[in-house]
Amino acid sequence: MNFLRNISTNTADKELVAAFKESGNVAHLSNLYQRYMDLVFGVCLKYFKDAERSKDAVMDIYIELTAKLKQHEVENFKGWLHVLARNYCLMQLRSPRNMKTTEFKTDFMQSAENTHLNGEAVEKETNFVNMEQCLETLPEEQRETVKLFYLENKCYNEIAEQTGYDWNKVRSYIQNGRRNLKICMEGKLAEIKNEQ
Repeated sequence: MNFLRNISTNTADKELVAAFKESGNVAHLSNLYQRYMDLVFGVCLKYFKDAERSKDAVMDIYIELTAKLKQHEVENFKGWLHVLARNYCLMQLRSPRNMKTTEFKTDFMQSAENTHLNGEAVEKETNFVNMEQCLETLPEEQRETVKLFYLENKCYNEIAEQTGYDWNKVRSYIQNGRRNLKICMEGKLAEIKNEQ
């Protein structure tokens, strides 16, 4: 996907981010974004499975980027941009115009009063309850940082600023919290299997 190809690779990502934030000159951002347009296009194509829609999304994400980059402290632009693109695609796919609806016909129900959940929905609900319980078993710092990172989509810098923890501590708490959460969830899953 070669929309533009006049890229100076001599300037580091961080320098271009700083230059854009300081001057507000979109030429810096444009130069930086061109480096990663193929990455953004790939992310969009993965979600939309449509090249034309993905090309449009690449341009929409650039517009969103001009506002969001001013609001966030970004250490790793490439990784941050990947998350931004993924979140954009997910939000588009969740929007009401993308939801497929079907008219509900009561004749297909065995009984209008008999409602039931399928096995997959029950499993998801069980996993959700187990995750909530496992979160509560984590040490406070891990629980707080994991919730901010995964449930509120905060970056390390935002978490450090909000909690007052050192950036490296935030990273460590999240990694350890994720590992401990996984161990706890696997333990709960094993308990369920043993009960059956």
